Amino acid sequence: MQPVLTYAGYAAAVWLFLVGLYGVVKSRHLVNLCLSLTVVQASTYVLLTIIGYRPGLPAPIYTDGLKPGSAAVDPIVQALMLTDVVVEATVIALLLAITIKVHRDAGTADPNQVDIMRG
Repeated sequence: MQPVLTYAGYAAAVWLFLVGLYGVVKSRHLVNLCLSLTVVQASTYVLLTIIGYRPGLPAPIYTDGLKPGSAAVDPIVQALMLTDVVVEATVIALLLAITIKVHRDAGTADPNQVDIMRG
């Protein structure tokens, strides 16, 4: 049963990635583009969760119940996921700010109609 859950997690990560990528390619609005990038980023959360999950192992908090040197879940994956959340929030905030600026300057948020850089 365990390999089925592992493969289902990988399949969910790939599915989220492909749905987000489709949204990026087919987006006709810059805000939709930002939301599609958020869906792509969500696939990395699922992927990191599947990579870091170890059945039956406790969290790496060494207290009286867990002695140093005993088996525990890898804390590096948890740290990567927290870093991923912070980076995604920063990037999406920056992209939305750029979207607002482009909409003010060009009068539209359609990426095909924005021609600010054209001479």
